[in-house]
Amino acid sequence: MVGVREINMEQDYSERSVGELRKTFESRKTRGVEWRKSQLRALQRFLMEREDDIFQALKQDLGKPRVEAYRDEVGPLTNSLNLSLKCLDKWMASKKINVPMLAMPTTAELVPEPLGLVLIFSSWNFPFVLSLDPLIGAIAAGNTVVLKPSEISPATSAFLAKTLPKYLDGEAIKVVEGGETVSKQLLDYKWDHIFFTGSQRVGRIIMSAASKHLTPVTLELGGKCPAVFDFMSCSRDREVSMRRMVNAKYGLSGGQACVAVDYVLVEEKHASLLIEMVKSKIKSYYGDKPSETDSISRIVNRHHFDRLKRLLNDPAVQASIIHGGSLDEDKLYIEPTIILNPPLDSEVMNEEIFGPLLPIITLKKIEESINFINSRPKPLAIYVFTNNEILKKRMVGETSSGSVTFNDASIHFLLDTLPFGGVGESGFGSYHGKFSFDRFSHMKPVLKRNLLIELSFGYPPWNSNKLKILRSSFRFDYFSLLLLLLGFTTDKDNKDQVQKLKST
Repeated sequence: MVGVREINMEQDYSERSVGELRKTFESRKTRGVEWRKSQLRALQRFLMEREDDIFQALKQDLGKPRVEAYRDEVGPLTNSLNLSLKCLDKWMASKKINVPMLAMPTTAELVPEPLGLVLIFSSWNFPFVLSLDPLIGAIAAGNTVVLKPSEISPATSAFLAKTLPKYLDGEAIKVVEGGETVSKQLLDYKWDHIFFTGSQRVGRIIMSAASKHLTPVTLELGGKCPAVFDFMSCSRDREVSMRRMVNAKYGLSGGQACVAVDYVLVEEKHASLLIEMVKSKIKSYYGDKPSETDSISRIVNRHHFDRLKRLLNDPAVQASIIHGGSLDEDKLYIEPTIILNPPLDSEVMNEEIFGPLLPIITLKKIEESINFINSRPKPLAIYVFTNNEILKKRMVGETSSGSVTFNDASIHFLLDTLPFGGVGESGFGSYHGKFSFDRFSHMKPVLKRNLLIELSFGYPPWNSNKLKILRSSFRFDYFSLLLLLLGFTTDKDNKDQVQKLKST
């Protein structure tokens, strides 16, 4: 098998390279089920044989613990590959579609076909799963692909470019390393789809570039995901709820995740107890000295560390810190931090945090959380810890977000049976499992008509009777249509005759 070719974009990434991918796609090589399965099996081997190397790259880029790396990266990818291989034949099969009786004899079906040449930009915070999970969908759908890992996770990017050559078909799949210059050069080419995971700022750049060629895009962006903690209704389950909520804040790459809890909404009268429970859970996860634990990721680089430091150095935020707040610039470490009621116009409440800082906002009544959420851009996810069925119903019906999860947080990202994606400023387009296959496919309608029967009322010359027939047709009023075709009239003057015929 030809290996994936590592491309140094700054030296050579010409139209010839794009042309090779298009030529491969036009050869129909990638459309066959066996080619698709062979590439998916190759990715399975990659995960099994290179697991330790994957852990090493994640440790180097993010300081990510091995268990967390398996939970959030290798495990989900393994599951995604197993599901795709199990279901691929079914996904690729055409699907029969019902057609109106008027169109008989006619059959219709939806035939999934690959989009063509796909460009995937991945993100640095979960650099393997956000690179390879979209790639799995693109391969399963039969596309040729250019994968551009994030330069912010350089160990992962270099490892993918160096190692995937030994597993995948280089005539159909290429890995590109580089930074902003490379990304801009890639965007100058015409693609059949661009899949981007990252910030809203860069998402706007992607959309602008794609518009030059009318290229469709999928944007998986961030958003400030709120957790609503209904303290009273969770009275019997607070310990479990707290375990899940705190883990979904600090336990996902140190809070550097688009699905991490960004802030918590709680009733004012319960805030002090909630804060003590959060502190207790932080201690149980990371000990008395979290800076010395091997169970929390560090900040990815100096730029992001300085950004979080700037959020904390806001005097109004400083005055609101009630736990944590210490920093170690040499280790790029920030202590798990709790901030009580920071100003709502502060950056920490308007910028996606992407780090171990947890604002807690108090409300008079937990129901006020609905208006609070609606007053801000649509989040990627809403997490509601409650056993109140009325509140659950209102959250679903009165808010808009990429998803809503009750009594847990971030776990929906791991479920391949659910589509994952945002809405509004948190992105558009979804993927995971079958939804990934659909994302990289065009569902082509195929209609087959028989030439034996021909009805002439759809053709000129026009007359009033044809208009009556067409009215009945578009109303699917087959009884009136039959009468008209048999020469009966359905005018008001003959209403009794029609009613009599209907009764018989």
